[in-house]
Amino acid sequence: MRMRQLLVALLAFVMLFLAFPAMLAVPIWAQEAEGEMPPMPRPRPDPATLPRAAAPAPDAEANPAAAAIASVTSAPQSVLMSARITPDGAPIPDGLVWRIFDTKPDATGELALVAKSEGGPANVELPPGEYVVHVAYGRAQTSETMSIAPGPNEKSFVIEAGALRLNSSVTGDIPIPAELLKFDIFTGGDDANRTPIADGLLANEIVTLNAGTYHIVSHFGSINAIVRADLRVEPGQLTDATLYHHAAQIAFKLVSEAGGEAIADVEWTVKTADGETIFTDLGAFPSTVLAEGDYLVLAKQGEQVFNREFQVQPGSPREIEVLTSAF
Repeated sequence: MRMRQLLVALLAFVMLFLAFPAMLAVPIWAQEAEGEMPPMPRPRPDPATLPRAAAPAPDAEANPAAAAIASVTSAPQSVLMSARITPDGAPIPDGLVWRIFDTKPDATGELALVAKSEGGPANVELPPGEYVVHVAYGRAQTSETMSIAPGPNEKSFVIEAGALRLNSSVTGDIPIPAELLKFDIFTGGDDANRTPIADGLLANEIVTLNAGTYHIVSHFGSINAIVRADLRVEPGQLTDATLYHHAAQIAFKLVSEAGGEAIADVEWTVKTADGETIFTDLGAFPSTVLAEGDYLVLAKQGEQVFNREFQVQPGSPREIEVLTSAF
């Protein structure tokens, strides 16, 4: 009897031992099932590497005050500009040219022209900001920066301008015909650094310039009668200057006898004492202007050439006769 109970207990233990691995395998299969794996959390980026969000545009309905301020600060504002010759002078009433530029270069690298006005004081409208204003009065000019703020704006410029009137005579106060005179104006300084300001000015023509020292060149005729001088232009003043030439007007004629009639169809050549040709012409009675000095004139008629040496001295116009009897 006791042996039978022992065998029953041993059989139950064996059956329990064989069933235990199957009970342990159930949770292992559940963990290895791919569809049942929980999702991995996404890494959080470093806030320092994130792009900064742009500030939202003001909403006119949500923030009417901000919209009103933006409208005022971008709308064109009234700008009144005037110019004076000297700080204590009256505004220039006419003859001004105003050019207003943006301070930021355009695609070509130039400052964009945003407004222009001509006449006297200028009244323009510009959005608030910074600008470069250039104002010219004749050949006098100045440039300054100008800030435009919301509301009325007013700006006065000082050009520091003066005027110059030029004339020339032959030494001894001998007048020169106006059609034979021309003037060039350069900045002061040495020859290498001079800049042309104006050329081909007529006698007694008034030119407006910035105050300063200028180099003046007077041309009497078109060959070699030239006089130079440095002149000072003062602000608010008209400077009258007369330059004196050591030269004369010279006319030529080929004659068969002294005081005779001029022979037609003559080719003329004038040379300096160094042999340089400075004048040529064709006709019976040519004329030119020559500086003081010694010259040789050649008169060619057909195959014959006649010549004469002559001297130019400052003075009134004179006539040079070339005789056909002299070679």
